[in-house]
Amino acid sequence: MTAAPTVRAPRAAALPGTGRLGVERTRAELRAFFRERDAVIFIFTYPLIMLAIFATVFDGQDQGTGDYSVPFAQYFLPGMIATGVMLTSFQSLAISIAVERDDGSLKRLRATPLPAAAYFYGKVGLVLATSVVQTALLLALAAVVYDVPMPWDMPDAAGRLATFAWVFVLGCAAGAVCGVAFSSLPRSGRSATAVITPVVLVLQFISGVFFAFFALPTWMQTVASVFPLKWMAQGMRSVFLPEQAAALEPSGSWQHGATAAVLVAWLVVGLVVGARTFRWRRRDDG
Repeated sequence: MTAAPTVRAPRAAALPGTGRLGVERTRAELRAFFRERDAVIFIFTYPLIMLAIFATVFDGQDQGTGDYSVPFAQYFLPGMIATGVMLTSFQSLAISIAVERDDGSLKRLRATPLPAAAYFYGKVGLVLATSVVQTALLLALAAVVYDVPMPWDMPDAAGRLATFAWVFVLGCAAGAVCGVAFSSLPRSGRSATAVITPVVLVLQFISGVFFAFFALPTWMQTVASVFPLKWMAQGMRSVFLPEQAAALEPSGSWQHGATAAVLVAWLVVGLVVGARTFRWRRRDDG
């Protein structure tokens, strides 16, 4: 008597690795981002418009002291690059994740086999891609319209570009993880903009973005020094301003070590707080 052949159940296809899924998630995030035309226009044009307004209004009013000064557009550009990074990382992520949580997108996503890490990799990839585009637009406007010298045309170009790279990457990373952590604070997606936007505006005013940092009151400088935006702006000033301009800083130096330390500290704080407080569901959904 012949035994019946054994039928084996088909083996389930293995999921791609987390890194591959993170790349695919980044593509999905970018597609979704560019479909929201109003958000795209605001995020990309806000720093450009602010640079154009301030550089035009204060044209001819150099920033500095009696010993040293620089053209306003040149001094203002680094702060706008820093605030652009903050908009695309902290503000954009904090609001969008709160909305995704409120409309149930996060809950549905969590029910899929996609690893949580791949979702966050996608958000970081979105931040990096949009920040690069936004910064490139700012540099083009500053160089073409306002004749701001670029770091590759200045002395110690290699060192300036290296500083730009680590300040940019650390700023994007710290802003992204803090945005993820802060996204749990708004009670709903509808209130996210009202909760998050004022925080960003206050930091812009006290961190040397809209006004020369050395001209701000001492207490305001002290408060701003706790937060990363001030250090991102200062790090960017060390890239785009002549070395003599370090004398305009309250400390009299660029403080690269302190800049790196503060940005890394906020990166760690954002990771710890985000890991403890991040929610995939609304507060009223269990």
